[in-house]
Amino acid sequence: MMHRPKGFTLIELMVAMSVGMVVLLAAVGLLRSAGEGYGRNTDGISAEREARAVLSQAGEDLAKAVRKRLLVEEKDNAGWRSDRLGFLCLQPADAQAEDERIGDLCAVVYYLSDITMGGRSVRCLMRGFRGSSETFLAVGKKDVSSLYQPDPLDEPVAFGVVAFEVEPLIRRTGGRFEKWRAPADESTEVTEWPTSVRLTMVVARRELTGKLQNAADWQSHPLLGTPDKVAESKQLETYEALQSFGHED
Repeated sequence: MMHRPKGFTLIELMVAMSVGMVVLLAAVGLLRSAGEGYGRNTDGISAEREARAVLSQAGEDLAKAVRKRLLVEEKDNAGWRSDRLGFLCLQPADAQAEDERIGDLCAVVYYLSDITMGGRSVRCLMRGFRGSSETFLAVGKKDVSSLYQPDPLDEPVAFGVVAFEVEPLIRRTGGRFEKWRAPADESTEVTEWPTSVRLTMVVARRELTGKLQNAADWQSHPLLGTPDKVAESKQLETYEALQSFGHED
């Protein structure tokens, strides 16, 4: 038999219990919402930290670049840019493997590639480093472009990258930037080279990354939306940096 407090009718007691249940459910809902918000915030902080570290690394590489050896290959995947950036740069001895070092002229390449992890594909920004031994050999054969080809030893430096855009720029008088374009004919002598490079990365948050299973998903999954609406997406983060580009060789 249920005992009720003195002074309360059975109806009043049932009403009080109902109100208490509503308050309890509301509190649970608020806790769940706060937990999800905390998860989104920490996810965003982690993604930003990784993106900034990658852009910083790329900036260090670009600052050491030799301007007269540059590859910028623009590639469009269903509207999402998947560019490739390759260049020669001067690297100190401690940045190279001792058995591959014969000088300071090396090569670096950045590009997107799909890596299989846990049975699904994750699109990553890759960084390939070519030591001075390999670089001098390619330069001697006048085959620098071979240094910018993907290699199984290249390392992923950022995960869940939907797009990677490279925009080489020339700074004009007054500080105005203008896009630099390589001559269509490779035999044409280039008289001026970029002074800066703008790098842009679009990164998927962890929740979205888990829903993209294969290469096709990373290009045109409905949850990705479209590139022109990326600023409105709560599942995508965009990071951009303007980096100085090397020196004359």
